[in-house]
Amino acid sequence: MLPLLDVLRLPTTRVLLTTETFAYRVLPPVACCFTTAFLVLLPRTQSVRIALWPITAILAFRAATSLDMSMGQPKLAVLNMQLQLSMIYIAARTLEWTVQTKPFVRMARPSSTDVPKQNLVLDAIDLVCNSRGCGWDWSQGMYIPPETHPTSSRLAFATSASVSGLKHLFLSGTIHSAVKSFSPDTFGSVDGGTIFDDSLPPHLRYLRSSIIATLCAFAIYSLIKANYEIIVIICVLIFRQHPDQCPPLIDSPWRATSLREFWSRRWHQWFRRIFIFLGGNPLYLLFGRNWGVIGTFLVSGFIHHLQLLPINPSSEMWRMMLPFGMMGVGMVIERAVSGNKTGGWMGWMWTMCWMVLWGNVMVDGWARAGLLGSPNVLDSATPIRQPIERLVRTFDEYLHAIGRKR
Repeated sequence: MLPLLDVLRLPTTRVLLTTETFAYRVLPPVACCFTTAFLVLLPRTQSVRIALWPITAILAFRAATSLDMSMGQPKLAVLNMQLQLSMIYIAARTLEWTVQTKPFVRMARPSSTDVPKQNLVLDAIDLVCNSRGCGWDWSQGMYIPPETHPTSSRLAFATSASVSGLKHLFLSGTIHSAVKSFSPDTFGSVDGGTIFDDSLPPHLRYLRSSIIATLCAFAIYSLIKANYEIIVIICVLIFRQHPDQCPPLIDSPWRATSLREFWSRRWHQWFRRIFIFLGGNPLYLLFGRNWGVIGTFLVSGFIHHLQLLPINPSSEMWRMMLPFGMMGVGMVIERAVSGNKTGGWMGWMWTMCWMVLWGNVMVDGWARAGLLGSPNVLDSATPIRQPIERLVRTFDEYLHAIGRKR
């Protein structure tokens, strides 16, 4: 009993990452997560899951707040952010599995007519790692982007994914370096700062901030794309999954002609289930459809705020809650004005304007927290990074020169 109580004891300070602290603080909530995933595949296990979830939540909170993955280096504080997000994921997913009354069921692959053979261990692993629910009964109706890699063989698929991953990793580093070059001593560093330059007149100030916000969006897109390509290569080559089990994650979000299309089809759906479960469903039951939509985005904003706390504990919640909440408001407005018929060039203009407007606020929140100053793959690639920095500084000086003339 005493060792268990010691494991559950909440921390007062963070400890540095070692093999021992990782095993003692991270592995217990991960083990609870896999155990719950295994149990939700079996009938008549809800009472056990209900008893297990509080322990899982405490262990996840303990891991998120007690371990310093950055090894005391401020530039690596983003690793603490990733740890916190992982523990939020564990707590939220296991809560959903706890309230589930019927066992989850695996479905046949799109290219197969065979009934999938049940292997509870492999199914539990897939359930934990497969946040979109591809191939599960609970994700029926979710949009899956069209495949862009050849599926004739695992090798062809993995080769194409490797090229795409390297390309997007390079793009992410290039764009991130450009963003940091706008202000290397403020938001381009871990100290953070605003993207709004008060020395510029309003129209140039918001032009500059909008360019920064747009660049950040493409950097995030490229990083997500690169990370996912790495994941699918591992799944296909090492775990021998069929390419059908690793469908594309994201679908050219810049082509969206409505907010609904952007968030439900073109942007990644990694945390869609969590946001709907924690925010959308409760507010839908209480206040109806519109508040269900807004609630989904409010939970997204809250979780994005929690992400920033390991980097900057003084981050203000409204800087994430407001822009994400306004995405939900925009979808409600969109539906009220045109139903589900928003589209064409006018729909594209509306979508991009709304995204850039509130994207400014969102990115400014990240910038103030110091997130934009985190390292990237090109930090040590001086021959590539220096021309980018010179180009951005020249453009920024041009904007300030125009501002001084007015």
